[in-house]
Amino acid sequence: MDGTPRSGVISSWKPAWKRHEFTARPPEGELGPAWRDGAKRQGAHMSAATASIEHPDLRPVRRDERRQAFALLWRAARPDRRQLVVASALMLLAGGLEALGPIFGKLFIDEYLLPRRLEWFHVALLIAGIVISGCIASALRYFQLVRLAGVAMRSVRRLRESVYNHVLRLPMAFFDRAITGQLVSRITNDTEQIRQLYVQVLFEMLQGVTVLIGAVVAMAWLDWRLMLIVLTLIPATVLIVIGYQRLSAYAVMRSRELRSDINAQMGESIAGMSVLQATGAAGRFAARFAKTNREHYKARLGEVRANAWLLRPALDMLNILLIVAIIAAFGTQSFGALEIGLLYAFITYVARVVEPLISITMQFSLLQQALVAASRVNTLLDEGESQRVTHERRVGRGHLQLSDVSFGYDPQQPVLHDVSIDVPAGSFVGIVGHTGSGKSTLLSLLLRFYAPQAGRLEIDGIPLATIGDEHFRADVGLVPQEPFLLAASARENIDMGRNLPLMQIEAAARAANADGFIVALERGYDTPLGEGGARLSSGQKQLVAVARALAGAPRVLFLDEATSRIDSDTERQVAQAVSLLRGKTTVIAIAHRLSTIRAADRIFVLNHGRLAEQGTHDQLMAINGGIYQRLYLLQQIAE
Repeated sequence: MDGTPRSGVISSWKPAWKRHEFTARPPEGELGPAWRDGAKRQGAHMSAATASIEHPDLRPVRRDERRQAFALLWRAARPDRRQLVVASALMLLAGGLEALGPIFGKLFIDEYLLPRRLEWFHVALLIAGIVISGCIASALRYFQLVRLAGVAMRSVRRLRESVYNHVLRLPMAFFDRAITGQLVSRITNDTEQIRQLYVQVLFEMLQGVTVLIGAVVAMAWLDWRLMLIVLTLIPATVLIVIGYQRLSAYAVMRSRELRSDINAQMGESIAGMSVLQATGAAGRFAARFAKTNREHYKARLGEVRANAWLLRPALDMLNILLIVAIIAAFGTQSFGALEIGLLYAFITYVARVVEPLISITMQFSLLQQALVAASRVNTLLDEGESQRVTHERRVGRGHLQLSDVSFGYDPQQPVLHDVSIDVPAGSFVGIVGHTGSGKSTLLSLLLRFYAPQAGRLEIDGIPLATIGDEHFRADVGLVPQEPFLLAASARENIDMGRNLPLMQIEAAARAANADGFIVALERGYDTPLGEGGARLSSGQKQLVAVARALAGAPRVLFLDEATSRIDSDTERQVAQAVSLLRGKTTVIAIAHRLSTIRAADRIFVLNHGRLAEQGTHDQLMAINGGIYQRLYLLQQIAE
C-alpha cells in the first residue's frame, strides 16, 4: 500500500513529522517505554538506513557504497549518455589540438630560430597554427562545458524528483524517526553537491584527462625515453590522492552530517519559535546551535588542511623535481643545438601534464563531497517503500469492522489490544479516551498508515488492505487536528490538485460554512492565503480543511480532534457541516472535546489500548464511575 496520501486525496493531510512541535513520533503516551528506549522501536520497523538520517554515521564511505554512489550518478546521467560521448570525443580533439603547440614551438626553435634562418612565410604558418589550434581547442572546451552543464542540470533534476517521489512513497513508520531538516538536506543540499560533480568535477577531470592523453602521445612521438620520466608523475599522483582520501574522508562525512544537523535544528527552532520564546529556551537552543556550528567549522577546517597539505603543494614539488630530472637527463648526454627545441617541448609538456594532474587532484575534494552526498542520497533511496495496492476495488457504502485488532509500534509492546469495533455505513461515531489510550494509533490503522499485527480490519466486508491505493485515498477524507494549508489561493487549498470544478469547490465551502469569509477576501477564492494560511484565523483554517475534505465527496470521513483548537462558534459550524453528512458518509471523529461527539450514533471509549466502553452519550453517562462519564464531567467543570 501507499502510506502517503496523494494530492487532493486525503483532505488537509499533513506529514507525520509536522504533527508535533519538534521531531516526529507517534502520539504521546502510546509507546510508553518503547519510545524512551528507542532502540527496540528502531529495530522493530526501521532499517539501518533510516537510523542514519537521525543518528549521523561518521564512518568513511565504504568501497561498496562508493560503487553504489557511482552507479546512482550514472543512472541519473544515463539518458544523456550520447551527450557525454560527444563531449568526451570533442574534449579529446581539443586535447590533441592543444598538444600541437609545443611541437610547433620545437619546429620554430630547431628549424628557424637557432639556425637563424627566418623564413617569414613558414614562421607565419607556425604562429598561425599555434593560434588557430589554441582557439579551436578553447572554443571546443567552452561548448563542452555548456553541454556538460546541461547534462548536470537534467541529471540533478531527475535525481531530485526521484528522491522526492521516493520520500512520498515511504511508510509512515519511517517518518516517526526521521527529522525534517535532515530529509530536506538530502533532497536539496546533497543533490546540489552532486550537480557540482557533474558540472565542475566531470568537466575538469575530462579536460585534464584529454590534455594528458594528447601530451603523452606527443611526447612519445618526440622521445619515448623522456616520456617515461614524465609518466612517473602519474603513480606519484595516485599515491597523493589515496593519501588525501584517507585523511579527508572522515572530515568530509562529518561535515555533511553536521550540515544536515544545522538544517534540522534551524527548521525545528523556526517551527517551534512560539514555544521557545514562551518557555525561555531560546538561549539554550542558541547554545546548542553554536556547538553544532563549531563542530561543523572544525570538520571543514580538517578538510581544508588535508587539501592544503596533499594536493597543490605536493604536485608543485613533483613538478620541480620532474623538470630537474629532465634537465639532468639532457645533461648526462651530449646534445647538439637541434635538441634545444626538444628540451623546450618537454619542459612545456611537463607543465601541460602537471597542470591537468593538479586540476584533477584539486577536484578530488569536491569528488569526495559528491560521493558522500550521493551515498547519503542512495541510503535514502534504499529505504523500502510502502507496498502498493493496485486492485480496482473501491470503498462502497463505508461499513467499517475491526475484529480483535492488536498493534504496537514495537510488536513486543502492543499499543492496541484486541479491539473490536463495528461502524455501520453512513453512521457518525466518536472515539474518545485519555491521552495515550490509543486513539490516534487506531486512526493510523484505519488510514492504512500501518498494518495491524493481529486481527482483521475490513470495509464493506472486504479487507481494508485490498482496496486499491488510488481508490482508497479518493474515497477517504481526513480533517487533522492542525490544518495544513498551502501558500496558495483558497481555491487551490480546497482543490489540492484534483482539478475540481469551481462550482464543486464553492459548494464544499458552503457546506463547511467557509464560503462567507472566503468571498469576503479581496479576490475571493483566488486570494492567496499566505504560508500556512497566515491570513486566516485558526477556526477559518479548520473550516477550509473541512471544505477540502467535503469537496472530494468521501465515503468515509475521519476527524482527528478537528475541534480541539477552535472556538465554540467554529465548533458549532463544523458540527453543522458534519450533520449534513449523516446517512450519506461514514464519519469517525476522534474527539478530545466531548461536546463534538455528543450527538454521535455510537461512542467508543478506549483505555490503555483496550475498548473499555461503548454506547450513545446517554448510555455512557448512565454508567456510574465510567470513564466517559468522568471525562465528560471534568470537561463540564473546566468549562
